[in-house]
Amino acid sequence: MIYKSTTLYVLLMLALQGCSSSHQQQTQNMQDVLKLGNLKSCQSYRGLPEKWLQNPLSGMVKIQGGNYNIGNNNAYPEEKSLLNSIRKVANFYIDTTEVTNAQFQSFVDATGYITEAETQNEAAVFIQLTEKVTDLKWWKLEKNINWKYPWGIHAIRKALPNEPIRYVTLKDALEYAKWRGTELPTEEQWEYAAKAFSHEQDISVHHHIDANVWQGEFPYQNGTKDGFADVAPVGCFQANGFGLFDMIGNVWELTRTPFVGSHDDDHLGTQAQLSSRSASQYSAYTIKGGSYLCASNYCARYRATSRQPQEYNLAISHVGFRTVKNVE
Repeated sequence: MIYKSTTLYVLLMLALQGCSSSHQQQTQNMQDVLKLGNLKSCQSYRGLPEKWLQNPLSGMVKIQGGNYNIGNNNAYPEEKSLLNSIRKVANFYIDTTEVTNAQFQSFVDATGYITEAETQNEAAVFIQLTEKVTDLKWWKLEKNINWKYPWGIHAIRKALPNEPIRYVTLKDALEYAKWRGTELPTEEQWEYAAKAFSHEQDISVHHHIDANVWQGEFPYQNGTKDGFADVAPVGCFQANGFGLFDMIGNVWELTRTPFVGSHDDDHLGTQAQLSSRSASQYSAYTIKGGSYLCASNYCARYRATSRQPQEYNLAISHVGFRTVKNVE
């Protein structure tokens, strides 16, 4: 009887130690990023979370899965989900910030990887205008633009280590995730994380000051009330309910979900079937969350449910990514 009691006590203590260890690990993972959330902290952030390259979950937080309603039936047509709105997401880890230049530099240092923008020697660049033009004339394909030189080789302004990686394609993001032992989120995972258990139908900016978006008449005048004319360092604005920064605004974020229309447009197959096909079988993938170019008079996609197609092999100035890891 004493032996059984002792055994039960030991097993109980081991279980409690396991819970304590798991809690301590998650707390350690969040320790550095919890310092973010305002201008001072984001500008001093070095772009690498605590124990980077030592802890495989460095800079990530665990998201408890569940059911939620995807999409927004009162927004753009591609966001509507009238037939199959309830989605189930399993537990997963996700980067608390967009992947930074410093993190991507670690990947390049370790592998010698060269991005598609570097090999193609061109990328799509936003040009702020002062005179009226037709739609999309503010985009221009420029030579010698890539993640290392987002403003050009000879520009005085340089990329900062704490800024989100940009001018990367789907292939670049997938290669980074493979190196790190993570993957790109599905659209379902991403939107679930952005909504953060909110009971609201959608999550958006409030008066345009709690996310890096465009203030003023796009693309001619940006009031920069949020403090940034273009990209901002990660974590300059308050985190959402899951402790995630910049899920809305700053840069659009790549997912591994092909863009095939609205949520109800499943003629190309189910999510599982779509995910099983190779990247080259689709010309566009879904990006989420809006960017610093979203304004109230144009785009207005600074919301959790917003979604747009992004060409799989086009590097562009307002698209980045973050990664996830499924809980084993």
